[in-house]
Amino acid sequence: MAKGEGAESGSAAGLLPTGILQAGERPVQKEPKKKKQLSICNKLCYAVGGAPYQVTGCALGFFLQIYLLDVAQVDPFSASIILFVGRAWDAITDPLVGFCISKSPWTRLGRLMPWITFSTPLAIIAYFLIWFVPDFHQGQTLWYLLFYCLFETLVTCFHVPYSALTMFISTEQSERDSATAYRMTVEVLGTVLGTAIQGQIVGQADSPCIPDANASTVNRTQSSTSIKETQNAYLLAAGVIASIYVICAVILILGVREQRESYETQQTKQMPFFRGLRLVMSHGPYIKLIAGFLFTSLAFMLVEGNFALFCTYTLGFRNEFQNLLLAIMFSATVTIPIWQWFLTRFGKKTAVYIGISSAVPFLILVALMESNLIVTYVVAVAAGISVAAAFLLPWSMLPDVIDDFHLKQPHIHGTEPIFFSFYVFFTKFASGVSLGISTLSLDFTGYQTRGCSQPARVKFTLKMLVTMAPIVLILIGLLLFKLYPIDEEKRRQNKKALQALREEASSSGCSDTDSTELASIL
Repeated sequence: MAKGEGAESGSAAGLLPTGILQAGERPVQKEPKKKKQLSICNKLCYAVGGAPYQVTGCALGFFLQIYLLDVAQVDPFSASIILFVGRAWDAITDPLVGFCISKSPWTRLGRLMPWITFSTPLAIIAYFLIWFVPDFHQGQTLWYLLFYCLFETLVTCFHVPYSALTMFISTEQSERDSATAYRMTVEVLGTVLGTAIQGQIVGQADSPCIPDANASTVNRTQSSTSIKETQNAYLLAAGVIASIYVICAVILILGVREQRESYETQQTKQMPFFRGLRLVMSHGPYIKLIAGFLFTSLAFMLVEGNFALFCTYTLGFRNEFQNLLLAIMFSATVTIPIWQWFLTRFGKKTAVYIGISSAVPFLILVALMESNLIVTYVVAVAAGISVAAAFLLPWSMLPDVIDDFHLKQPHIHGTEPIFFSFYVFFTKFASGVSLGISTLSLDFTGYQTRGCSQPARVKFTLKMLVTMAPIVLILIGLLLFKLYPIDEEKRRQNKKALQALREEASSSGCSDTDSTELASIL
């Protein structure tokens, strides 16, 4: 990307009196070259890299809880430990990986791509073993905890550098926003793919349940055979999803190149990580953005984690929940481009208020209505519109915060992984707490493993976890978001100031050449 063309002749002319140069010798200012734009192919290759995290995360988020309880037959207390510790460990690994990335040197592949390349094969092995039921029962909790934590660590080594890559595919806000829209569309498609693969494959297997604790031996033998079929279905789904993970990672690695800022290449001394962390965490817009989206993300994660159980036991749609998930995710995929247009036309803060709050009426309707399959499908499609906004907006707004930070701290570079990793850290840690608490709540209210039905207290608890609790969290998040200071006018000002900073950094690299030319002219 060429910047500051004509800076050499311009600086020499500015230092000399006008009479020294003859009219024919006056330097001609060159027209600045047009900024290089990302091609559609570049954006698509970048966007495809977001699918592995979403495909695996969707399968784990929607199905891991019911898999542990009803297929692996882990008791609810142990399942809550697995879910909480796994999510908490996942949250802790984000800043740790961010720290390691900030210390990584630039290589021929870049600074971020080596992390993506080397974590991929190990991640798919760990993912496959999460869905494998070992023969021993005594150490099952340790098995799932170990491989869940291992996978989350490895997928963090993929996702944190991939998220930070947003700042290195282009220096233009509009190009980054466009690439982010491509990415969010593919990520929502990834959730559709994850839901379709996991849901449809597992849904085809006979889902056994025990209608009575005193069921006959024959019924229990048949149930054991059905359990085996269900376990094999989960393994098949894991194998398909692992293959998609590899294909998307290869496309990302081959199709995207990192770009370094011109002012970053001039920096010779690397900033200490903890100093960078202190500066990042004291940046007001970043803290306010985290606070707002922490609560709204937590609301959607509560729905995600308990949706399968809610559909199965509260609504009574044991064989329909995978289709309901598809309806939600398909609706979200279709509306991502609409939200991208909306935030471009009306601003990102307006999109946040309208997009995320639109989920509230439908959650209220789910809480109040009786079990009705047609109404549930309508609500699912409408809820997908809000899910699309929740997917797109956080990742579209975070680069604006980083740009604002660069203007306030122009000599501090290499903090992008810190921004992205701690942003994910707070969300994942809160998600781990919420899932652990929700699973413990089911245990306290008398959840029956593999039961064909559940006590009324369990059904009521699931309804509260999927409807009223998310509504409260969304309202708190939107109130906190009122404090976020970067509106559209502020974004435009930051864009102009950053462009001036880049041009200044680019032209300063030509100062030695200017001095030599000036001496020869004199």
